[in-house]
Amino acid sequence: MTDVSAAADSPAPGQRVVRLLARLRQTYPGATVTLDHCAHWQLLIATILSAQQTDEQVNRVTPDLFARFPSPQALAAAPPDEIEYYLRTLGLFRVKARYIQGTCRQLVAEHAGEVPADLAALIALPGVGRKTALVVLGHGFGLAPGIVVDTHCMRLSRRLGLTDHRDPLRVERDLLTVVPESARIAWTDLLIAHGRAVCTARRPRCSECPVADLCPRVGVTNAD
Repeated sequence: MTDVSAAADSPAPGQRVVRLLARLRQTYPGATVTLDHCAHWQLLIATILSAQQTDEQVNRVTPDLFARFPSPQALAAAPPDEIEYYLRTLGLFRVKARYIQGTCRQLVAEHAGEVPADLAALIALPGVGRKTALVVLGHGFGLAPGIVVDTHCMRLSRRLGLTDHRDPLRVERDLLTVVPESARIAWTDLLIAHGRAVCTARRPRCSECPVADLCPRVGVTNAD
């Protein structure tokens, strides 16, 4: 990681992250994944569907989808056009239909219909990348072999001066050096909550920010 700024009252990034976590946890005590699910496989499917979609959009289609296909086995055997029907309001719905059916078929064929608690095995599933796999491992199994870097996490981590990269893998590598292992799952959840509520992309509300004194505001030019 190249040289980045740190807040004046806490020169060590690791110490500042601990303070950030405490403050954000106090502000967003219920921060967690917002994709509705009742089983590991449902979380996996919902996360695949969330690519380039809001969680709210996904949550509008998954109840009917999961009611019609109540197991990976049912989705694996479903007519493709019927899966597409339930996803028709989502972008790239035909591609996503192929992904989730391919994933369910592979779960049935290779994992007895169960979601594997293994990063490599998850990434081997159709439509599953590192971010999706880490979401499932974190919120399905409580495992954190890495840190989920979505758009909120990347934007806020850059503004906080914890990375100057834009590639998710490089951002994750930087964060792994300063975010405590026990807080890897919470870190992304808290940044997503804060990114939606206050530290928005176009005009962050720095005057309302609970961590303003810990943030160097890297790249921020139009804050309220």
